[in-house]
Amino acid sequence: MATNENYDVIIIGSGPGGYVAAVRAAQLDLKVACIEKEPRLGGVCLNIGCIPSKALLDSSEYYHLAKEQLAVHGIKTGRVSLDLAAMMARKEKVIRELTDNVRRLLEGHKVDIIAGSARLAGPDRVEVESHAAGKKKGNLRSLQAKAIILATGSEPIPLPDLAFDGRHIVGSREALNFKSVPDHLGIVGGGYIGLELGSVWLRLGAKVTVIEMLAQVATTLDGQVGRKLQRILKRQGMTFKMQTRVTGANVSGKSVKVNLETKKGNETLSCNPLLISVGRRSLTRGLGIEDLGIQTSPETGRLLVDTSYRTNIESIYAIGDLIPGPMLAHKASAEGIAAVECIAGKPGEVNYDALPAVIYTWPEVAGVGLTEEQVKEREIPYCTGTYPFAGAGRARCMGETEGFVKVIAHQKTDRVLGVHIIGPRAADMIAECVLAIEFGAGSEDIARTIHGHPTFAEALQEAAMAVQKCSIYGS
Repeated sequence: MATNENYDVIIIGSGPGGYVAAVRAAQLDLKVACIEKEPRLGGVCLNIGCIPSKALLDSSEYYHLAKEQLAVHGIKTGRVSLDLAAMMARKEKVIRELTDNVRRLLEGHKVDIIAGSARLAGPDRVEVESHAAGKKKGNLRSLQAKAIILATGSEPIPLPDLAFDGRHIVGSREALNFKSVPDHLGIVGGGYIGLELGSVWLRLGAKVTVIEMLAQVATTLDGQVGRKLQRILKRQGMTFKMQTRVTGANVSGKSVKVNLETKKGNETLSCNPLLISVGRRSLTRGLGIEDLGIQTSPETGRLLVDTSYRTNIESIYAIGDLIPGPMLAHKASAEGIAAVECIAGKPGEVNYDALPAVIYTWPEVAGVGLTEEQVKEREIPYCTGTYPFAGAGRARCMGETEGFVKVIAHQKTDRVLGVHIIGPRAADMIAECVLAIEFGAGSEDIARTIHGHPTFAEALQEAAMAVQKCSIYGS
């Protein structure tokens, strides 16, 4: 038996897009329900993505520092050993605390949290099969709303004939929960997720081999930065098989035999486990979008929306990994806010030219705006300025001198077009660059802004100063 309840906005999914949209809707005095099918709020990001991976990246970096680098600073630790169970327990504690915070945040804003699987039953109606404790499985709630926001996120893409088995052939979820350090971790895909998870297990003692079809890892990066990142990771011990295709794999005993097609011919790689990390796809399964005729891209399967994040069904909106653009948590959050503001009759929008991206390897990589390749493709007259962290006093003090800052500016107007950083604290430094692009700043504005000394951010100021030599003397 179904019960009927009415809302201004129903949000399906409680990840960074969904829960942020719910809070913003509540702030705008809308009656809101947020539906989540998983036991914990927070979506992929908080439970099996951004947060657990960063927790393990930080823990593994501390282990690596204690084992390999503290002696340089005159700190003697003796024999360093790994307690993987304790490391995993800390990760789970971080997840639990953050997901509990999300629940308190929603409850504090009087958002109705509904546990269950949601399906669109009409342009203004959602049916929810209850998952709540004490509720009979199959009990349906029928909810009505003036607007519905789809924020269900994404899932890993499997490879043909390489089905995930959760043990030998795994996705990112399993790679965040290994019970022991793999002897040899194979990774199919040299994108953000593969490089980050590879870094975790490499630091903890695994041999790591990355298999990538293309000629460069993390192909969305500025080419100069991507090449530098690959060289650094190679020096750290990561093995790369570039321009290599996986044609098949089979489990033999405790090993996965991976068949590879390389430029030199066919070969076999033996590893265990094999992590498939070739990208993610929108998670719309079971939502009922086909029954309502919601339009999707024939190439990507993502939902098509207008500038207000409205689908072709006037009352149904979509955000985050469900729609075109990079699959980033902060993109979903910004879109969630913008969509709700549009629903409330306010001018909500997202500036995609000022959308940062970060890879949490060490050193970190961060970028915003256009890459040099994109500037060339668009035939924009430009200048670049670079500065190595080896020249920054703070980086020298920390012993973290790998990498550089690269600023790209328009040659005629000096407006900042893009900034790309590989080095320590890049994830935090990029915020200044996002603000510069958001406000249409020139490289001279950054160059003339006084940066504290000694800081890593001085490298950004120096790179901006280097742009001036081109823009002043360039033709």
